[in-house]
Amino acid sequence: MSNSDRACVVLPTYDERENLARIVPAILAAAPELDVLVVDDSSPDGTGELADELAARDRRVRVLHRPRKQGLGRAYLAGFDVALREGYRRILEMDADFSHDPAALPALLAASRDADLVLGSRYVPGGGTANWGLGRRLLSRGGSFYARTILGVPIRDLTGGFKCFRREVLERIDLPSVRTAGYAFQIELTYRALRRGFRVVEVPIIFTDRRVGQSKMTRAIVLEALWKVWSLRGTA
Repeated sequence: MSNSDRACVVLPTYDERENLARIVPAILAAAPELDVLVVDDSSPDGTGELADELAARDRRVRVLHRPRKQGLGRAYLAGFDVALREGYRRILEMDADFSHDPAALPALLAASRDADLVLGSRYVPGGGTANWGLGRRLLSRGGSFYARTILGVPIRDLTGGFKCFRREVLERIDLPSVRTAGYAFQIELTYRALRRGFRVVEVPIIFTDRRVGQSKMTRAIVLEALWKVWSLRGTA
């Protein structure tokens, strides 16, 4: 079956059982052309088993099981590979914890009619964050400013993970050569798309701290990502 008229949301999970039962229906309700691919890294809390149950009830849901936790970037790359092989023209990524609001998906899809890569951005007019402390806000804004200055690009929110790609972007940025696996992965993919000459636009979103469970973002992860920015300069 061809999926050329549909879009696939790649949804990495690790210990997201409490969120998954709500986030998947919310994504499917956001737009009729959306399917969901859950990429589960053998979550010990049973997230993968719940994903299988959801897939058994709805043909718009698929599950990719991976044997162990290998990092967010590797989970996305595995999901992108499946979505490309299944013929989707638009491929999206988002978090499973409601920090990315499924209600914003139609805006990303609409913008992708004219853009090659659409970023859900916290740092353009109309965007923002909710339920964050001052320290986290400063770290995030400072990180994005630092990355765009080092890389010399105009994107306001380089570290965000709410995106919509046209398949041509993922086909041309040489995914097997992507070097980062953590949060620097988000910076690298956007930077590679810009270097390849693709049109990248930002649409405003409100990023809300996760509803259930513990955040996987730590200061060490952010600092590691900022250190790796230097290695990305000039990447084709």
